[in-house]
Amino acid sequence: MGKLNGKTAVVTGGTSGIGLATAKRLTAEGAHVFITGRRPDALAEAVAEIGANVTAVQGDASNLDDLDRLWKHVRQERGSVDVIVANAAFVELATLAEATPEHFDTTFNTNARGTFFTVQKALPLLNDGGSVVLVASIAHLLGAPPYTAYSAAKAAIRSFARSWAAELKERGIRVNSVSPGSIDTPIFETQAGEAADALRAQMRSMVPLNRLGHAEEVASAVLFLAGDDSSFTTGIDLVIDGGQSQI
Repeated sequence: MGKLNGKTAVVTGGTSGIGLATAKRLTAEGAHVFITGRRPDALAEAVAEIGANVTAVQGDASNLDDLDRLWKHVRQERGSVDVIVANAAFVELATLAEATPEHFDTTFNTNARGTFFTVQKALPLLNDGGSVVLVASIAHLLGAPPYTAYSAAKAAIRSFARSWAAELKERGIRVNSVSPGSIDTPIFETQAGEAADALRAQMRSMVPLNRLGHAEEVASAVLFLAGDDSSFTTGIDLVIDGGQSQI
């Protein structure tokens, strides 16, 4: 028997990397999972890879109309939701000196504002005793000049977990965050293009375990927080970074 048999889960940004690995893990444990993403072709590929018990809803987490449409689909198809994994993210390198208003707004609209309203709009459908997992980053623990806006947005997500854990405790809803470190996902190609392998080597050299993490390892942490194995855990930030921010 799976750990999430009969449960309904939503994973935003579920077409690649951590989001896709998480969706696959939750379905393998018996959940019906809704995934979101901006690109219809990527959504179709993700659905084919996951294989069963998955519904794709096209949309951008920073667009409130798209979020309304997501939760309308969930209500119509499943009636309620037990697990929310707010994973949709945007990262673009820019120092304080380089950052434009457009960079700042896009970074905060997707990461902080998108996460905030993803969960707010789900509240009428979120079952008592449910679990909310917010995907932050070790960027909020470190000082990395190229990630100044991104780090601040992820710090907001970490703060959301604390505040919402306090706000929703009377309903038995647990809210936690996970903070991945250097995880080997397509984000390296997005950030560095042809220099992706060089960036991987640079990031690997900063990890005490001397390797990059795997998306599946983050998915295992999300599963722990989503299910009953973490029934006495709320408000925490679970770091998955090979010791990068801790040692």
